Amino acid sequence: MNEMYLIPANSKKSKLILGMFRPIDLIIFATGVAITFIFIMLGFTKDITQVVITMIPAGICALLVMPVPNYHNVLVAITNVITYFMNPKRFYWKGWRIYDDDDFK
Repeated sequence: MNEMYLIPANSKKSKLILGMFRPIDLIIFATGVAITFIFIMLGFTKDITQVVITMIPAGICALLVMPVPNYHNVLVAITNVITYFMNPKRFYWKGWRIYDDDDFK
């Protein structure tokens, strides 16, 4: 077949849990929910401000693992942005010059 390969568009999704989560994503979410549950069990819910503060760990973790287009989730998008800006980039210009041609030497 002339060494032509057809790779399905969703081949990466098959490696993810439920098609959108990595194991570390589920661990992060479960940790946030567990911390929130512990705060609720300890009775840190006397008024509305304490309830909001108690729900912050689960909310942050839910936002991190929330699916977004073109990435698995927000955590992967943030990781890619940090990797892009923190890695040094050097671009060496090799443009056109009139003297690159052998006729001008």
